[in-house]
Amino acid sequence: MTGFSAKWLTLREPYDLRARNADVLSAVAKQFDALPSLRITDLACGTGSTARAVGPRFKQPQMWKLVDNDLSLLARAGVDAAGPNRKIITQPVDLAFDVEAALDGPIDLVTTSALLDLVSEEWLERLATELAARRLPFYAALSYDGRVEISPSDPLDRPVVDAVNLHQKSDKGFGPALGPNAATAAVRQFENVGYEVVSGPADWVFETFDTAIQKATLAGWAVAATEIDSSLRLKTSAWLERRDERIEAAESRIVVGHIDFFARPTT
Repeated sequence: MTGFSAKWLTLREPYDLRARNADVLSAVAKQFDALPSLRITDLACGTGSTARAVGPRFKQPQMWKLVDNDLSLLARAGVDAAGPNRKIITQPVDLAFDVEAALDGPIDLVTTSALLDLVSEEWLERLATELAARRLPFYAALSYDGRVEISPSDPLDRPVVDAVNLHQKSDKGFGPALGPNAATAAVRQFENVGYEVVSGPADWVFETFDTAIQKATLAGWAVAATEIDSSLRLKTSAWLERRDERIEAAESRIVVGHIDFFARPTT
């Protein structure tokens, strides 16, 4: 399983928080209104952003089990994700090979953020099967869906984004990744195992003043695009310079499409 740096995860967290679909999150909170306490397992937790974002939506005490294969991120999450009504335990697991281990023990809800676009159809089917066997609800946030709007536009925007979307489908440690098709595939998988699904858009919106996240995102896209098509290297370098000029001039705005969903077993 490939990972992400703590610096990148910290940079994106406020935009993730702002992007989370309020209706989907309300459905998650409502599902557990009657429980006196909650036991939640978060897959691929990173630094613990899901617990920080979702925990305050629950009125009852929570025990979060944070799962990741990156020990440095897991150590940080174990400290930073704790809060009022929220206790944390951590479990190192390589989810690509042993997702079942993460689902052991008493659990009321399984969550994840920004994971499903990295996994394969086969892995996703395995996850849905394991969750269905345990009758566990699943909240999955921030799956990239391939929609990108950049303004003002540049002639190379589309070729770069097209290459990025192809790169999203490369193997990230779970087999050929679903990339932009992840949310649609996941909803279908959970409906196939008898779950009811609530979903909605959860788009990143980078305004003209969001310079750091814009620069980091576009730089990452430039690298990904040239990994897919080396002939784009010089063009992409010039494109990145033009886009950076727009960012510095406070003229650039970017929307990156994501989907949230909540899947629950029907009674």
